[in-house]
Amino acid sequence: MNASRRGGDEEPGLPHPSELLPPLDPEQLDVLAELGRRWPRLAPYRPRTYEALPVDPDLGEFRRAEVGRGPFGRLAPVGPLAPPRTEDREAEDTADGGPGGAPTPLHRARRLLLGAPLRSTTLAHESMRKLVALPVLAADALSSVAYGPEALLTVLVLAGTAGLDWALPIAATIAFLMLAVGLSYRQTIRAYPHGGGSYIVASDNLGRVPGLLAAGGLLIDYVLTVAVSLSAGIAAVTSALPALRPAVVPLGLAAVALLLLGNLRGVRQAGMIFAAPTYAFLIAVLALVVSSLADAAHRDFVPVPPTLPHATEGVGVLLVMRAFASGSTAMTGIEAISNAVPAFRPVRWRNARTTLTWMTGLLIALFAGVVASAHFSGVVPGGGETVLSHMARLTFGPGFLYGYTQAATAAVLLLAANTAYNDCPRVLHLLARDDHAPHIFQRQGDRLAFNNGITALSATAALVFVAFDGETAALIPLYAVGVFLAFTLSQAGMVAHWHRRRTEPHRRKNLLFNATGCVLSGLVLVTAAITKFLEGAWVALLAIAVFVVLASRVRGHYATVRAALRLRPQAVTHVDARLPVKDTVPEETGAREEGPACRGEEEETPQQVRHLTVVALAVLDLSGLRALAYAASLGQPLLALHISPGEAEADRFRDYWDRWGDHVPLHVVLSPYRALIAPLVHYIATLHAERPDLTITVVLPEIVPRHPHHRLLHSHDAARLRRALRPLPKIVITEVPFHVP
Repeated sequence: MNASRRGGDEEPGLPHPSELLPPLDPEQLDVLAELGRRWPRLAPYRPRTYEALPVDPDLGEFRRAEVGRGPFGRLAPVGPLAPPRTEDREAEDTADGGPGGAPTPLHRARRLLLGAPLRSTTLAHESMRKLVALPVLAADALSSVAYGPEALLTVLVLAGTAGLDWALPIAATIAFLMLAVGLSYRQTIRAYPHGGGSYIVASDNLGRVPGLLAAGGLLIDYVLTVAVSLSAGIAAVTSALPALRPAVVPLGLAAVALLLLGNLRGVRQAGMIFAAPTYAFLIAVLALVVSSLADAAHRDFVPVPPTLPHATEGVGVLLVMRAFASGSTAMTGIEAISNAVPAFRPVRWRNARTTLTWMTGLLIALFAGVVASAHFSGVVPGGGETVLSHMARLTFGPGFLYGYTQAATAAVLLLAANTAYNDCPRVLHLLARDDHAPHIFQRQGDRLAFNNGITALSATAALVFVAFDGETAALIPLYAVGVFLAFTLSQAGMVAHWHRRRTEPHRRKNLLFNATGCVLSGLVLVTAAITKFLEGAWVALLAIAVFVVLASRVRGHYATVRAALRLRPQAVTHVDARLPVKDTVPEETGAREEGPACRGEEEETPQQVRHLTVVALAVLDLSGLRALAYAASLGQPLLALHISPGEAEADRFRDYWDRWGDHVPLHVVLSPYRALIAPLVHYIATLHAERPDLTITVVLPEIVPRHPHHRLLHSHDAARLRRALRPLPKIVITEVPFHVP
């Protein structure tokens, strides 16, 4: 992704609130200036100064004590409207309760659970150091050793002793695959230091459709990561506590709620919550492997004969391929670090590569160690107990160490889904930025987390978990297809990347690593698709295909909307074709004279109504200019209002406004916590408190698509604003529709 696609971030690779406000290109700026030059002879009312308004838009002399608590609780105070003059903590308190009254119990509970809001400028400080990033981003991959080796052995045990003899060779092949893919992603991080997930790499090097296929595979993988991690974690719990087996589904839903809450608190808090279980799991499994192999060494590594069920299949190519595909699920999550490079502290790419190296080494050691320990201990799947549980019981006995191992395994599996919570919202954010997903996935919440993406992942994973009754064995066949599709396309994209960069140092070595990873990942993908097609892989393939079709249609809709809203030369031609309207300016004398105190909604004649029209604008496109023209045509005092996420965006909008001609007073409200509706409600409520005799009409541009289902792709701010302002008298919400053909 280049800088322009990132919206000009101050810190490359980090999401930025201004991405929601697309800039105008030079052609649109010229059209805007031309339309501005024609505005004076077309608009019947054009107040050029604040003195023409019945209120002071800056609200600088407004005394906070007069507001009281108001009908909105935390929304009434005016504190967050201006650039903060106090410390962050005071600004956060003002955002909750404000000077007019204490926070409501609901918002106290919200702040207790989620924490106080964070400004956009604190995003860099919410980055992770390596020792926190390892458990947060590698939890999925590392915890997969709790079910990957078991999935491998579950297939081989069908062929009895002859099948289990293939366990070590297949495990060695998978370990080599882990090494190759890990080295490949090191090259990806170096080539894409601002985040090189499969979607970005495939899109940049292979095209839009391969990029969407990679994104679809990743999203399927993330949903299944949550569902499989929860099911495997609860299986660890029920192995130690069989009485809980009937409560598998409720336990899973409770775990989803915990994950949702933890991730809504933001990056740093999520890392603190999820770091301890991952390290506890590492200690437990390493101790288990070392102890088990030490016992095997005392027997000269002679395997204990396992107790096997009757063989139901013979050893053949198909069986070996199925076992290989099942065991390869231990690699899921290996690309998470390359996806989340922006989440690291500077130097981001270097810290990400170091963390990836640690993760790959640990993953290979744990996976190979568990398979070897199970082989020499004679442990096979079955009996309603997981392989890790059986090994721990044999090695440690039923005492404290066994309980610790099971508790650590359950905790890390239940929380390993956090890797998906870190990456899935980022992929949705990238898709939304490229118009392949609804733009609501670009918005960050109070804690700088992509709340909409986190919520969507939680809801989808919960549905999948419930649909499959929390059975790990039923979910595994859906798992490998999506992740290895993403691996294959990502590595193929990197091969194309190095092929084009012929002058790049170490180009041949990098190309070799990525080509090896591509071939091996493609082999697993084909194997999983063939051997597990009827077991459920077809569901994942169908879901990916549906996603590509829907994402393409969403992009087509946004392209239509953007073309319709674009400022273009034809707009000037259409203006010329209209009859000019008489240029009149209302008399300003006495415009700011105070009216009588408001005694309620008692206006019975037009002469009693005193007007102020406020046009809320996000961008200066055709819909915004049409809303301005409509408001100006009413011939009433007019004020334009822009809610800006930061100083840079505010300055950019003011430049556009000056380019247009500054025909209407403009007031810019800074919203450092990225909220849109709350600052607008603050502002309107404060205007009303200052001049309760005024009837304030809030004019909003509205995008009206031709097809009803496209309305889901656009915000519904007017409805939210209407609900928030309904308790106030003399507030009128007007939407100016702009119909998209």
